Amino acid sequence: MDMQKQPQRQPQTHSQTQTQPPEGCLVVGIRIPVRVFVFLVVLPIRLLWDAFAAVAGFLWRYLVVPVARFLWRYVLAPVGHAVAWLLHVLLVVPLIWLYRYLLTPLGHALVWLYARVLTPIGHAVLWLLAPVAKAVAWVFEQLATALYWIVRVLLVLPAVALWRWVLAPVGRVLGIVLREIWDALGHAWRAAGHVARAVGRILGTLFRWIFLEPARLLYRTVLTPVGHVVRDLVLRPAAQVARAVGRAVRQARADLRRALFGEPARPAAVERREPAGRDTRTLDG
Repeated sequence: MDMQKQPQRQPQTHSQTQTQPPEGCLVVGIRIPVRVFVFLVVLPIRLLWDAFAAVAGFLWRYLVVPVARFLWRYVLAPVGHAVAWLLHVLLVVPLIWLYRYLLTPLGHALVWLYARVLTPIGHAVLWLLAPVAKAVAWVFEQLATALYWIVRVLLVLPAVALWRWVLAPVGRVLGIVLREIWDALGHAWRAAGHVARAVGRILGTLFRWIFLEPARLLYRTVLTPVGHVVRDLVLRPAAQVARAVGRAVRQARADLRRALFGEPARPAAVERREPAGRDTRTLDG
């Protein structure tokens, strides 16, 4: 019950958890003219970019990809297999042979030489030259210390002062300007995209209403009824008349041929090999 009486905590939104720092007059004064100028510059570029992207996507889908597949399957892949086989035969196999029969024995010989000859000689040289090495190391340490302070006083401290009092403030101002230009480019690019899509929809609508809809209406209300009328009143009667004329011409030609040459001789009846009726031949007869 006590848990139910407790007030529920409202979840904090992203805008509440991350508070934006206050912006000065310099930022606001730079932002508005930069965004207006960048929008006017970016708008034609975005329109050209969308048109180029549409054409490039069409060419990529229907030209580049099929040609690339054909070249890969019938040219590049066989050539690659042949080149890989040649490299294996001419390069890999000789390198394996060289490593196995020349470099490996040579490496073993060098290891033996280092362990058995050079290492004892090195220990002897160090034992003899240890005091001299310590003196040389001390001299180098003193020289390094002096060089460190010289470089620090003559180079590092002036560079730090220059960075702190000159370059850092100028860099902050340039950072504000560049950030606002970048933000303005982003806003202008998105706004130009909306404008480009709106222009595309308007052009598509105008094309549909100026060309497609009148053509469809003309076809449906004028051409189709006219076509039906022409078919029913002209083409079908003309076809019937043509067929009747053709039949009459053929009949007249047949009558003329009979008048000139007489009736054509009918083929003589051929006697059938098998007797008909009750006189049919059987296996016994």
